[in-house]
This record gives sequence, structure tokens and C-alpha cells, in this order.
Amino acid sequence: MTDLFTQVDESISVERRGVFAFPNPVNDYAARSTAGLVILLAIAAIVVNQWWLYAVLTAGFALRVAGGPRYSPFGRLAVHVIVPTVVKKTKLVPGPPKRFAQTVGLVFSGTALILSATGFGLAAQIVTGVLIAAAFAECAFGFCLGCVVFGYLQRAGVIPDTVCEACNRVGA
Repeated sequence: MTDLFTQVDESISVERRGVFAFPNPVNDYAARSTAGLVILLAIAAIVVNQWWLYAVLTAGFALRVAGGPRYSPFGRLAVHVIVPTVVKKTKLVPGPPKRFAQTVGLVFSGTALILSATGFGLAAQIVTGVLIAAAFAECAFGFCLGCVVFGYLQRAGVIPDTVCEACNRVGA
């Protein structure tokens, strides 16, 4: 199993893929573990209801959008600690839908940050609650809402087929 993680980690090396490359494929269990960590941070943000905690949540999503687990502390923890020592499973899934899902998380957490920073704490908590619901579906059931939306957008022609050729071979 360690060899697989090494191969996936090497496949996202800066030399081969670029500074802002996202891994493809992605270990679904690492994504689910990261979602669990996001849930914990998002709950803390709702409880504390301070703009800086929403900023930490937003920064995490920005780092994962920029390079998957390479720059993200949560991503690194999931890929290098949680999955190899606790989960001990591998299920490879296409990377582009996961990056899209992280981008949606960035939009939601960024919205919560702006709302909190401008004095709309309750609205920020509600937006973060929606984010928690989506992260919970991913963590607990492996249901990635962002990935589903990605699939619909690709089938509608909004996202070109070339973005994720593996997704074209997957049924509805």
C-alpha cells in the first residue's frame, strides 16, 4: 500500500505536473478523511463565529484547489497519516471532479468569511452549515456532491469532455 501512495505522491511532483497541478487519480479515502477534518474545523468556526476561523477554513480550501494535498495541512494529514494508519484502504477516483468539489467548498467558505467579516455572523453560520452537510455526505457515505454537479456540468457540455476523460466512461 505504501508503494501506491508513493506513486500517487510522485505523480503530483512539481517537476512533472507543475506548481498548481492537482493529483489524478485521487484516493477516495483520503478525500473522505479530509472532508472529516473539514467538518471539525467548520463546526469550530460555527461555534466560535469569528472571521479569522472562517479565514482558516477558506485558506484550507484554497490550498487544496491549488495543489490537492501537496499544500494543504489537512490533505497531507489525510494522505500521509490517516489513510495509511487508520483507514488502510485505497480506492482511486478521477481527480478533476474532486478539484471542482474543493472549488465549490472554497466558494462556500469564502462566502462565509465575507459574511462574517462584514458582521453577518448568522448568515456565515448558515452557509457553513451547508458546507458541513456536503462534507458529511462525502466523509460518511462517499457521496461527493461537487463531483455529482461536475458530472452534470460535463454531460451538459459546460465542462469539456477533455477535462476528465475518465469521467466520460462513468455512467450516470
